[in-house]
Amino acid sequence: MKIAALCLLALSTAFAQVAITPRGPAIDVIIDGKPFTTFFFGEDTTKPYLHPLRTASGKIITRGYPMETLPGEARDHIHQRSMWFTHGDVNGIDFWANDATQQGQSRKGKIVHRPPMKVNGGKRSGTITGTFEWRDPEGKVLLTEDRTMTFHSHPTLRMIDFDIRFTAVGPVKFGDTKEGSFALRLTTALEERKGGKMTNASGAAGEKQVWGKPSPWVDYSGTLDGEALGVAIFDHPQNPKHPTYWHSRAYGLFAANIFGERDFFSDKTRDGGVTVEPGKSIRFRYRILIHPGDTASAGIAAKYQEYTHPSSN
Repeated sequence: MKIAALCLLALSTAFAQVAITPRGPAIDVIIDGKPFTTFFFGEDTTKPYLHPLRTASGKIITRGYPMETLPGEARDHIHQRSMWFTHGDVNGIDFWANDATQQGQSRKGKIVHRPPMKVNGGKRSGTITGTFEWRDPEGKVLLTEDRTMTFHSHPTLRMIDFDIRFTAVGPVKFGDTKEGSFALRLTTALEERKGGKMTNASGAAGEKQVWGKPSPWVDYSGTLDGEALGVAIFDHPQNPKHPTYWHSRAYGLFAANIFGERDFFSDKTRDGGVTVEPGKSIRFRYRILIHPGDTASAGIAAKYQEYTHPSSN
């Protein structure tokens, strides 16, 4: 894909603390002169994703596979690409396990960028803004996604704010399935089964206490190359069905999912799906916060309050 075809509008400057740099069908994010992440959205992807995510100290917290093969990392769930937002049932189409190599009975959709992509660097923050079409296997557009990602500069933290609006072309139902939605796949060393720990806002810890439970935030922390660190996902209070449920696993999947009530409650009579009428929209906002220390020492509860009440700080 040629840069001209993308119609990328690069507005960042060489002196910005958050530099956003287009690079063909990808965009690099540099914070305070250090690489943070790259946004991939080209024609060879089935969904847009960020890879990898780094701490302020430079350690990579997300799994490399399948983008790269690293010694000692798990190589399961090929569709779990570092950081992404998709769902396993949109009008019966699977946008979650939709890697081109995956075989199965489900009909797999593809999320395609619709130019232009807008980028803007700055001294304290930078943004990437784009529109994506969620297409069924025949190429029919089910919904459009308008996404803005804001990347923040901070001496010890790394923060990304997501503002995502889905607009239905025809009637669209986000079906009830645990296979979704706003997600990270952590590097193997941070997995709970390798010594990591997930903790929610009520203080419950571990997969058995966190998976499928409602909470405004969850933090997943551990030790990586001798450094104590973690990553939290914050669910915005105005999101649908707040506080979200959590599809968070001991093997390193870390996902907010409001839809999967049948699995989370072990009740086949429930329907956690959400229908969006033609021309109507549904909006989701989240923050990813990557921090040194564990949940308590990082003050995650207080940082969630800062996220939800920024004017009081």
